[in-house]
Amino acid sequence: MDEESAWNGLENGIEDQEELQVIYRTLDSYQQYAKIAHFQCTHLRRQAFYALPRAHWQRLAAPPFNYLETLDKVDDAIESNAELARIIFRNGLDMFHIGVPSESGDGRTLALPPQWNGSAKPGDVEKARSTLRQFYRDWTAEGAGEREACFGPVLVPGAGLGRLVFELCRAGCDAEGNEISYHQLLASSYILNCCPRAGNHTLYPWIHTFSNHKTRANHLRGYAVPDVHCASELTRTEEAEGRPVGTMSMSAADFLCLYAQEDRADAYDAVASVFFLDTAPNLIRYLETIFHCLRPGGILVNVGPLLWHFEGRVWDRDDHDDVNPDGGHSRDISGIADPGNFELTDDEVIALVKDVGFEVLDHETGIEAPYIHDAESMLQTTYRASAWVARKPAAAAAAVPIDA
Repeated sequence: MDEESAWNGLENGIEDQEELQVIYRTLDSYQQYAKIAHFQCTHLRRQAFYALPRAHWQRLAAPPFNYLETLDKVDDAIESNAELARIIFRNGLDMFHIGVPSESGDGRTLALPPQWNGSAKPGDVEKARSTLRQFYRDWTAEGAGEREACFGPVLVPGAGLGRLVFELCRAGCDAEGNEISYHQLLASSYILNCCPRAGNHTLYPWIHTFSNHKTRANHLRGYAVPDVHCASELTRTEEAEGRPVGTMSMSAADFLCLYAQEDRADAYDAVASVFFLDTAPNLIRYLETIFHCLRPGGILVNVGPLLWHFEGRVWDRDDHDDVNPDGGHSRDISGIADPGNFELTDDEVIALVKDVGFEVLDHETGIEAPYIHDAESMLQTTYRASAWVARKPAAAAAAVPIDA
């Protein structure tokens, strides 16, 4: 992408100190990926291996098991993944304009401010690892089957790692993605704007677990990332296929806070929720916000399971604070982190969609929809997703979501 189309970070800086802390921890989680993955995946296993009786570990170290060689190969695979993690880290420093000169090297290399090195929490590091694995789904040729299961029958302004935004743009649509996770935003910004060529990286998504592998070759499979170079593919579409491409943008914001604003009323022809609605603690607010930003006659397309992300969260009315199962607290804000939550069945979701004001045009269940799925694993888990299409009535006006 050229400089004007790239996501160039923050125009006015970030004044919210809590948000800055999240950004620093996110960047540090990518910086720490290699060290923590080596420790968790191979270092601890080597310790456990050598704790075995000598005759036993010697047997496993010899053919046909070659267990120590396997750990060496996993270390190599971690380093390949870490190359992508380090590039996301460096691009993130540029994106948010928060890097400082490194104390080592030639002085031109940027680093995190020293006080933020090691600041990533375990949850931050797990998100970095999960995001790297998600490249398999969104940006490998082998992940196309997963994408088609959800994206084939619909056009959706998706977010995440940006694959749907790119595909909509390539199809000639003006596509806008929305994403709140800095882990996802940093990764998608790199792959859409900065990655120099197709297949620039090799990703090993299955190396972090040693369970349920039929063969070691399956365990150590690598995949080329990305399967297409975005800028080249958009140019090829326009020049070779002779059809214009659309525009592509991404908003980094809380979905509810941004799209409930007055300037978003009646603004979009279509909204798609792909593996998204079940991230809602309060589905009513999600649906009201979508209804608000769709033009009259606009279409909402949904595909996904109902793995309610906030199930088990407890709301303490006395102190107006979130009480999570791990004992942590978070402040009350207006957005996705709103207090209160509930879980519905699929038929109850459809009833709520109608109650908000939509007309349900089509509804199908039982659609096989894998998600970062290792087809060769001895453990197979695939969602039986629900898919439906709803329309905002042509005569309906945008309704500002109710906060009460």
